[in-house]
Amino acid sequence: MKRIALIVAVVVALAAISTGIAIAAGAGDDGGKPITGNALARASAAARASTGGGRVTETEVGDEDGYYEVEVTLGDGSQVDVHLDESFNVLGSEVDTEQPDDKDLGTER
Repeated sequence: MKRIALIVAVVVALAAISTGIAIAAGAGDDGGKPITGNALARASAAARASTGGGRVTETEVGDEDGYYEVEVTLGDGSQVDVHLDESFNVLGSEVDTEQPDDKDLGTER
């Protein structure tokens, strides 16, 4: 009985480790890590100025469309992804529109 309990414990531990590895590997799939520190304040201010206000809901360093990406949620609930260069200049933005099948269709702004 102790042997079965030990085997079950090892299997559970291995499953937990492999799940942690999969989560860590997937963390970088969308391009980068969150913006932090002074860069976060500067990127957020630039993005909100570009959209005319709103609330910053997500950020990313290493975006494929610029050095920084800042997602701003506007008062009407729509979301705009603002792309910035390393000097916090706006390169462009995309309005995120969600469809019923949850496919994200970005439209250039």
